[in-house]
Amino acid sequence: MTSSGFKLHRPGTAAAKTATEPEVVELEILDDNAELDLSHDSARIDVEDTLAKLDSELVGLANVKRRVREIAALLLIDRARSQFGLASSRPTMHMSFTGGPGTGKTTVALRMAEMLHALGYIRKPKVHTVTRDDLVGQFIGHTAPKTKEALAKAAGGVLFIDEAYYLFRPENERDYGQEVIEILLTEMESERSSLVVIFAGYADRMDTFFSANPGLSSRVAHHVEFEDYTRDELLEISELMVAKENFAFDAAAKKAFGEYLEIRMQRPRFSNARSVRNAVERCRLRQANRLVELDRPLTKQDLMTLTDADVYGSSMFADQQEETDPA
Repeated sequence: MTSSGFKLHRPGTAAAKTATEPEVVELEILDDNAELDLSHDSARIDVEDTLAKLDSELVGLANVKRRVREIAALLLIDRARSQFGLASSRPTMHMSFTGGPGTGKTTVALRMAEMLHALGYIRKPKVHTVTRDDLVGQFIGHTAPKTKEALAKAAGGVLFIDEAYYLFRPENERDYGQEVIEILLTEMESERSSLVVIFAGYADRMDTFFSANPGLSSRVAHHVEFEDYTRDELLEISELMVAKENFAFDAAAKKAFGEYLEIRMQRPRFSNARSVRNAVERCRLRQANRLVELDRPLTKQDLMTLTDADVYGSSMFADQQEETDPA
């Protein structure tokens, strides 16, 4: 049989391979009458493992997980077609992740890189994250080297550009962000076989960003929206966070944390799971202070349990009370 040209990249153990140069496995062309059982495809098994991690790591986000599964299915079928010698254009995997902070965009990017690597789309299951400051130079001739350095670090994997809309500043005619966009346009087309670019940021600003750069928008095939978490989802996230650190809310603390979330979600600079993580850390600080002040021997249960006192100690409740008290 002859090779189909489809390459499945997998970490190798041969002496000639390094940690950054994975083994390349050539898939063979199947006979026209052959049958291909996807359930026995090792790549599909790896993909299912990655999707299971995504389900366990992230609460909710049903539409995001559905879109990731659709992309996985597209590449699995494209791989199967290659094994029968059915030539087709390589699917474009450049993406846009839109949503507020703390909605899981970075986590999904990491799992997407693992999935794309398992399916042979990229050489390395890694994500190189950058912002405007990593790409835009301070003076003439500085931007191109910075941008190309970032692209070199992401080569073979995923370049994740957070708050990508800051690259476009139309109010400043001398801004160097447009130079970054022009370099990205070239690289996204010429390096499609070795690089995936993910643009991330708030939905409204990303819409403006792509509207102002139609050439860039046309190269982004997958737009994935990350919705804000509900209060119940955030409460579930908090329980997962404390359990991961060998803590647990008692019943009263869980109720109190739900009340905390109702207040915090209405305040400025709320960042979904990121704000929950910060709140949990402050609960741990208050628990530590409470336990030290008990001045008695401590049990394992003492050390593991977060109580309602550890939650209600937040200044958020005091501020809420001041707002409701008459002057």
